Amino acid sequence: MHVPDGFINAPVSAVAGVVAAGAVAVSLKGARRELDERTAPLAGLVAAFIFAVQMLNFPVAAGTSGHLLGGALAAILVGPYTGILCISVVLLMQGILFADGGLTALGVNILDMGVVTTVVAYALFRGLVSVLPRTRRSMTAASFVAALVSVPAAAAAFTLLYWIGGTTDIPIGKVFTAMVGVHVLIGIGEAAITALTVGAVIAVRPDLVHGARGLTAPLKLRIDGELVDAPAPAPAREPAAHRSTKGLWATGLVTALVLAGFVSFYASANPDGLEKVATDQGIDKEARDHAAKDSPLADYGVKDISDARMSGGLAGVIGVGATLVVGSGAFYVVSRRRRDDEPADSDSRTDEKV
Repeated sequence: MHVPDGFINAPVSAVAGVVAAGAVAVSLKGARRELDERTAPLAGLVAAFIFAVQMLNFPVAAGTSGHLLGGALAAILVGPYTGILCISVVLLMQGILFADGGLTALGVNILDMGVVTTVVAYALFRGLVSVLPRTRRSMTAASFVAALVSVPAAAAAFTLLYWIGGTTDIPIGKVFTAMVGVHVLIGIGEAAITALTVGAVIAVRPDLVHGARGLTAPLKLRIDGELVDAPAPAPAREPAAHRSTKGLWATGLVTALVLAGFVSFYASANPDGLEKVATDQGIDKEARDHAAKDSPLADYGVKDISDARMSGGLAGVIGVGATLVVGSGAFYVVSRRRRDDEPADSDSRTDEKV
């Protein structure tokens, strides 16, 4: 659903850019409460993993393909604020290095693919887990539903932006019907990928999943007809808070590299949902060439490498590496800001007590 340059006029693109910048600024502040020295590297990995999976277009219907948007997955794994930052990093790398998604439309894409998907998905996820039993199965099911709904929500948000600032005169009802219709189907694929990934991580390290905090409810005992909390079990030899994340990090990185470097070669070549609708409805008449069209990695291939498999695979590996480095660096800085602020906060609370 990467919006290219020329779909949305300059004034609306500028306003969307300002709103997106504000959302990123708020997310930078909010992410300081979500990230620490353990989760900051994992947030960078989540961004790299989403970049890799977005290369895997899957067929849906009528010559159309879809790919992961990733807002739901990022929000559930690392938190909604950090999730918005993850998607923003991915979109920035895609736009600058791979000419995917217009640079003047970067704000539109962050607002649509990052903010809308993350906010809608996380709000729905939290609502569902608040009424469902706090089990791994119910959280996996909640992540499926949240991801499914987030994709047509993003399609509806794009339709709204196009209604306000579209560059061609097309009946908006036709655009809405086509966009939401095809993205409901794409949402099923998004939901499956999100649920499988969330379920797999919860199975091995629930302590690292932001949305699974408090997954294990206190054990209750019935005594004299009343439910009371059971005595706390003896502490484990290695508390969850101090368990190494290296194994999960390495597994995730290898998976992302394999997906981007090898599996992506077998992705569907059909146009994605937005491209298909744009062609069918004629909303691409004012589309412009990408400013980075001459990038050595444009269109997810390495320039001057004629072998398609090697060119695409190498581009995918470079993309995963670049996204991991940029994302991890940004999240490390954010987590350091949190640690730098904690002593001051602690001192102020101490002074207040005195």
